[in-house]
Amino acid sequence: MVFVQDEGSLFDAPIEVVWEYIFGGGDHDQQHPTTRNAKIESVSEVTLLYNAERKFRGKWGPDRLRISMFRPVSVVTEWLAGPLEGSKLVYLYSPLGPKTRIDVYGEFTSKTLPEGEVEAAAREWLAGEFRDDAPAVRALAETKPKAKAKPTSKPKKARR
Repeated sequence: MVFVQDEGSLFDAPIEVVWEYIFGGGDHDQQHPTTRNAKIESVSEVTLLYNAERKFRGKWGPDRLRISMFRPVSVVTEWLAGPLEGSKLVYLYSPLGPKTRIDVYGEFTSKTLPEGEVEAAAREWLAGEFRDDAPAVRALAETKPKAKAKPTSKPKKARR
Protein backbone atom coordinates (compact mmCIF):
# COMPACT_ATOMS: atom_id res chain seq x y z
CA MET A 1 0.00 0.00 0.00
CA VAL A 2 1.10 3.52 -0.67
CA PHE A 3 -0.22 6.77 0.81
CA VAL A 4 -0.85 9.48 -1.79
CA GLN A 5 -1.74 13.09 -1.17
CA ASP A 6 -2.66 15.47 -3.95
CA GLU A 7 -3.25 18.94 -2.57
CA GLY A 8 -4.21 22.27 -4.04
CA SER A 9 -6.07 21.54 -7.26
CA LEU A 10 -8.62 24.27 -8.07
CA PHE A 11 -11.94 24.15 -9.89
CA ASP A 12 -12.94 27.45 -11.50
CA ALA A 13 -16.36 27.36 -9.84
CA PRO A 14 -17.89 28.06 -6.45
CA ILE A 15 -18.43 25.05 -4.22
CA GLU A 16 -22.19 24.84 -4.81
CA VAL A 17 -21.58 24.44 -8.57
CA VAL A 18 -18.96 21.75 -7.92
CA TRP A 19 -21.48 19.79 -5.85
CA GLU A 20 -24.18 20.23 -8.49
CA TYR A 21 -21.73 18.69 -10.97
CA ILE A 22 -20.81 15.84 -8.59
CA PHE A 23 -24.49 14.96 -8.21
CA GLY A 24 -25.01 15.19 -11.98
CA GLY A 25 -25.06 11.42 -12.40
CA GLY A 26 -24.94 10.46 -16.07
CA ASP A 27 -23.89 13.94 -17.19
CA HIS A 28 -20.92 13.69 -14.88
CA ASP A 29 -20.05 10.22 -16.18
CA GLN A 30 -20.13 11.42 -19.79
CA GLN A 31 -17.13 13.65 -19.06
CA HIS A 32 -14.96 10.59 -18.44
CA PRO A 33 -14.00 8.73 -21.63
CA THR A 34 -12.31 6.09 -19.47
CA THR A 35 -15.63 4.84 -18.05
CA ARG A 36 -18.61 3.28 -19.75
CA ASN A 37 -21.78 1.33 -18.95
CA ALA A 38 -22.08 2.87 -15.50
CA LYS A 39 -24.79 1.72 -13.12
CA ILE A 40 -25.43 3.51 -9.86
CA GLU A 41 -27.23 1.90 -6.94
CA SER A 42 -28.26 4.04 -3.97
CA VAL A 43 -27.42 2.41 -0.64
CA SER A 44 -28.36 5.28 1.69
CA GLU A 45 -28.85 9.04 1.64
CA VAL A 46 -25.09 9.53 1.36
CA THR A 47 -23.72 6.27 -0.09
CA LEU A 48 -23.94 4.67 -3.51
CA LEU A 49 -22.41 1.70 -5.28
CA TYR A 50 -20.90 2.59 -8.64
CA ASN A 51 -20.40 -0.22 -11.17
CA ALA A 52 -18.83 0.45 -14.55
CA GLU A 53 -16.22 -0.60 -17.02
CA ARG A 54 -13.05 1.46 -16.67
CA LYS A 55 -10.18 1.85 -19.09
CA PHE A 56 -7.13 1.69 -16.88
CA ARG A 57 -3.67 1.82 -18.39
CA GLY A 58 -5.06 0.95 -21.80
CA LYS A 59 -7.28 -2.00 -20.83
CA TRP A 60 -11.03 -2.11 -20.17
CA GLY A 61 -12.19 -4.01 -17.09
CA PRO A 62 -14.85 -4.05 -14.39
CA ASP A 63 -14.77 -1.39 -11.70
CA ARG A 64 -16.86 -1.25 -8.52
CA LEU A 65 -16.71 1.59 -6.01
CA ARG A 66 -18.50 2.47 -2.80
CA ILE A 67 -18.84 6.26 -2.73
CA SER A 68 -20.11 8.27 0.24
CA MET A 69 -20.77 11.98 -0.24
CA PHE A 70 -20.85 14.40 2.66
CA ARG A 71 -21.90 17.64 1.05
CA PRO A 72 -20.30 20.20 1.05
CA VAL A 73 -17.15 18.88 2.70
CA SER A 74 -16.01 15.54 1.29
CA VAL A 75 -16.39 12.42 -0.80
CA VAL A 76 -15.03 9.10 0.48
CA THR A 77 -14.33 6.37 -2.09
CA GLU A 78 -13.43 2.72 -1.62
CA TRP A 79 -12.55 0.40 -4.50
CA LEU A 80 -14.44 -2.87 -4.09
CA ALA A 81 -13.29 -4.36 -7.43
CA GLY A 82 -11.04 -3.31 -10.26
CA PRO A 83 -7.38 -2.47 -10.73
CA LEU A 84 -7.17 -0.48 -7.48
CA GLU A 85 -9.30 -2.84 -5.38
CA GLY A 86 -8.79 -2.22 -1.68
CA SER A 87 -7.79 1.42 -2.16
CA LYS A 88 -9.49 4.11 -0.07
CA LEU A 89 -9.41 7.87 -0.55
CA VAL A 90 -11.06 11.04 0.60
CA TYR A 91 -11.62 14.23 -1.38
CA LEU A 92 -11.87 17.42 0.69
CA TYR A 93 -13.54 20.48 -0.86
CA SER A 94 -12.78 23.99 0.39
CA PRO A 95 -14.70 27.05 -0.85
CA LEU A 96 -12.53 29.91 -2.07
CA GLY A 97 -15.16 32.36 -3.33
CA PRO A 98 -15.49 31.80 -7.08
CA LYS A 99 -13.17 28.77 -6.90
CA THR A 100 -13.09 25.48 -5.02
CA ARG A 101 -9.95 23.79 -3.76
CA ILE A 102 -9.71 19.99 -3.84
CA ASP A 103 -7.32 18.03 -1.65
CA VAL A 104 -7.16 14.25 -2.00
CA TYR A 105 -5.67 11.83 0.51
CA GLY A 106 -5.67 8.10 -0.02
CA GLU A 107 -4.13 4.75 0.60
CA PHE A 108 -3.77 2.92 -2.69
CA THR A 109 -3.16 -0.73 -3.38
CA SER A 110 -3.54 -3.11 -6.30
CA LYS A 111 -3.77 -6.85 -6.77
CA THR A 112 -2.77 -6.53 -10.42
CA LEU A 113 0.05 -3.97 -10.41
CA PRO A 114 3.54 -4.40 -9.02
CA GLU A 115 3.89 -2.50 -5.73
CA GLY A 116 6.39 -0.10 -7.29
CA GLU A 117 3.79 1.04 -9.86
CA VAL A 118 0.86 1.70 -7.53
CA GLU A 119 1.72 5.29 -6.65
CA ALA A 120 2.26 6.28 -10.29
CA ALA A 121 -1.00 4.58 -11.29
CA ALA A 122 -2.91 6.36 -8.51
CA ARG A 123 -1.49 9.74 -9.53
CA GLU A 124 -2.29 9.05 -13.22
CA TRP A 125 -5.86 8.22 -12.27
CA LEU A 126 -6.26 11.33 -10.09
CA ALA A 127 -4.79 13.57 -12.80
CA GLY A 128 -7.10 12.07 -15.42
CA GLU A 129 -10.18 12.55 -13.26
CA PHE A 130 -9.32 16.21 -12.65
CA ARG A 131 -8.41 16.75 -16.33
CA ASP A 132 -11.86 15.44 -17.36
CA ASP A 133 -13.84 17.22 -14.64
CA ALA A 134 -12.25 20.69 -14.60
CA PRO A 135 -13.55 21.93 -17.99
CA ALA A 136 -17.02 20.49 -17.32
CA VAL A 137 -17.21 22.18 -13.91
CA ARG A 138 -16.06 25.48 -15.45
CA ALA A 139 -18.66 25.15 -18.25
CA LEU A 140 -21.42 24.50 -15.71
CA ALA A 141 -20.33 27.53 -13.67
CA GLU A 142 -20.52 29.69 -16.82
CA THR A 143 -24.23 28.83 -17.17
CA LYS A 144 -24.99 30.28 -13.74
CA PRO A 145 -25.85 33.92 -13.12
CA LYS A 146 -23.00 35.78 -11.50
CA ALA A 147 -23.62 36.48 -7.86
CA LYS A 148 -23.73 40.16 -7.06
CA ALA A 149 -21.34 41.33 -4.43
CA LYS A 150 -23.05 42.09 -1.15
CA PRO A 151 -22.61 45.67 0.00
CA THR A 152 -20.24 45.93 2.87
CA SER A 153 -21.49 47.75 5.91
CA LYS A 154 -19.32 50.17 7.77
CA PRO A 155 -18.35 49.06 11.25
CA LYS A 156 -20.35 50.80 13.95
CA LYS A 157 -18.46 53.15 16.20
CA ALA A 158 -18.19 52.08 19.77
CA ARG A 159 -20.15 54.21 22.22
CA ARG A 160 -18.28 55.88 25.01
